[in-house]
Amino acid sequence: MSEPTGMGTPLFLVRDPVVTVFGLTAIAALFSPLGPGAGWWSLSPLAACLWLAAIALFGVAFYLSLSGYRAGEQSYLYLASALGGGISLLLLLQAGVRGANAVGLWIGLFALGVLVWRLMERLATAGDDYKRSRAGMVYSAAAPVAFGVWLVFLWQVVVTGFSIPSVLLPAPSAIWEAILTAHGTLGADFVQTYIRAVTPGWVIGCGAGLLTGIAIDRVPFLQRGLLPIGNLVSALPIVAVAPIMVMWFGFDWQSKAAVVVIMTFFPMLVNTIAGLHALGRMERDLMRTYASGYGETLIKAKLPAAMPFIFNALKVNSTLALIGAIVAEFFGTPILGMGFRISTEVGRMNIAMVWATIAVAAIAGSVSYGLLALAERKVTFWHPSFRQP
Repeated sequence: MSEPTGMGTPLFLVRDPVVTVFGLTAIAALFSPLGPGAGWWSLSPLAACLWLAAIALFGVAFYLSLSGYRAGEQSYLYLASALGGGISLLLLLQAGVRGANAVGLWIGLFALGVLVWRLMERLATAGDDYKRSRAGMVYSAAAPVAFGVWLVFLWQVVVTGFSIPSVLLPAPSAIWEAILTAHGTLGADFVQTYIRAVTPGWVIGCGAGLLTGIAIDRVPFLQRGLLPIGNLVSALPIVAVAPIMVMWFGFDWQSKAAVVVIMTFFPMLVNTIAGLHALGRMERDLMRTYASGYGETLIKAKLPAAMPFIFNALKVNSTLALIGAIVAEFFGTPILGMGFRISTEVGRMNIAMVWATIAVAAIAGSVSYGLLALAERKVTFWHPSFRQP
């Protein structure tokens, strides 16, 4: 930890408007009612103590920021403050605080949101302070993680605090319970949809789009004939194509893979053509000077220049493929699959299971997108978007 610079401690509520908002709202939450005649001090002493500790930790972190400490060192105290405030709100909910009359709960939730905002600011700043290091990568990844956790926490508090029926919107805790209870069913659905349908369809669709784009670049007149056809195919509504694919290829994963091929072909085709045409005139002239043929120019110059465009299509298609497979399963499938599970559980009013399936699909799509982004960084490290000063 670096040494303080001796700036002193200026007025707490003047130098930082975020601290001003957090401090005033947190204090207001402590003296606001939580229901008819109830306050923090009478309903949950532990929650009040945790909230006071959060305020104190936030004040310490603010003092450190004025004293010259780095954002990464401040973020630990902000995180501890946010955890204390969050636990205090959960304790209030557990104690039975509900409804619009619990003014202190909602003012405290707003104050906690301000605190999380400052935490994410410090995490982002710390990522800039520790550039080109492992710590910088950790801080940069921690900012979106903190934001995601805050959204889930906000969802839990609002649904529980206003007693929203689970048939309308289940709480994250109910969704997590559904995942733990039916993890075997969700795993089988994942294998049926993602492994058997999405993966082969994505590979075939992206591969066909890449090869077709290279053929169009090699034979220019194909651009006038194939691009309009590809555009026409991409404009076909999936709800119209999916039943036809089921009739052609049957009810198993083959029909869903065919829908995925149709959805992923055109994005890859367009990005491949744009990437192959992105090679500069100077590079083209250089390859002609070396008397390179089309194949050598393609491998050594055009494809490297097109890699950012190709990876862009791969990432977009990784999410489109999952959406296409799930929607295709609405129109006929064996008794497995994410789309089948969603449509079946909606009919049974088991909305928690529906959201559990959606969560599994979202996680699978996010992981595939993240792996492709990591591969893109390794392959196209030379691209200006990945260069750091």
